[in-house]
Amino acid sequence: MRLSRFFLPILKENPKEAEIVSHRLMLRAGMMRQEAAGIYAWLPLGLRVLKKIEQIVREEQNRAGAIELLMPTLQLADLWRESGRYDAYGPEMLRITDRHKRELLYGPTNEEMITGIFRSYVKSYRSLPLNLYHIQWKFRDEQRPRFGVMRGREFLMKDAYSFDVDEAAARRSYNRMFVAYLRTFARMGLKAIPMRAETGPIGGDLSHEFIVLAETGESAVYCDSDVLHLPVPGDDIDYDDDLAPIIKQWTSVYAATEDVHDAARFDSEVPADKKLQTRGIEVGQIFYFGTKYSDSMKALVAGSDGA
Repeated sequence: MRLSRFFLPILKENPKEAEIVSHRLMLRAGMMRQEAAGIYAWLPLGLRVLKKIEQIVREEQNRAGAIELLMPTLQLADLWRESGRYDAYGPEMLRITDRHKRELLYGPTNEEMITGIFRSYVKSYRSLPLNLYHIQWKFRDEQRPRFGVMRGREFLMKDAYSFDVDEAAARRSYNRMFVAYLRTFARMGLKAIPMRAETGPIGGDLSHEFIVLAETGESAVYCDSDVLHLPVPGDDIDYDDDLAPIIKQWTSVYAATEDVHDAARFDSEVPADKKLQTRGIEVGQIFYFGTKYSDSMKALVAGSDGA
């Protein structure tokens, strides 16, 4: 299409609500328009960028063996009551009642729904491992939406969920996503560092946030500068191989968010000239759930012994 026919509403001045450079540039370049606090319309140029990012994410998830589906944005409250999270999630959840007085919510995440789908159709261990993902709009009613789409209320997110027969298999699935995330961000030209992190309302007993170092980041982070020079797996990666050595290479170098930062370990393990204390932007997070959702929602399969 000719540029003269393209819809590209460029701004000459910096919008007063834009606090950081990326937010100002996205607004001035005509990539998006704010409709409400933390809610943006993606204009044609911004949408093209968003679709390209989405395609990179999709290609790397597919390469890692995940299978795409699409779940709705609205979910039944009763599904979340099964897991015990409906009342526990907090004010970030947007709760809705429809004309039939059914309680719904605008999904902030999809653990309950994907577990409901899984338990309806998968009955045998022979169907495992299984990793299902989708790329869908989410809503979290952030108390302080800011920095444009970096801390928005409505956002497009890829979420993947693996189902495995035992802990060892689940750890292998975790490792696949760990490597897939490293590759995804590298393809976007980002140096995303996996750091030990809190699991928060999502749950589980192991988590890594992928952090891009930036002074505008909301997270305080602590790491050994050696982590900046670790190699990202290339196109020859085989996800059926043992990925544990790659994970160990990345996780043996100290890197943690402030929530789980161990000051004593940081001081004893990291040489003074390699200590890096700064801020970062969370661009992704992976979790090891264990049986958090399969137990509470009775997502069971028959094992090799028939039990």
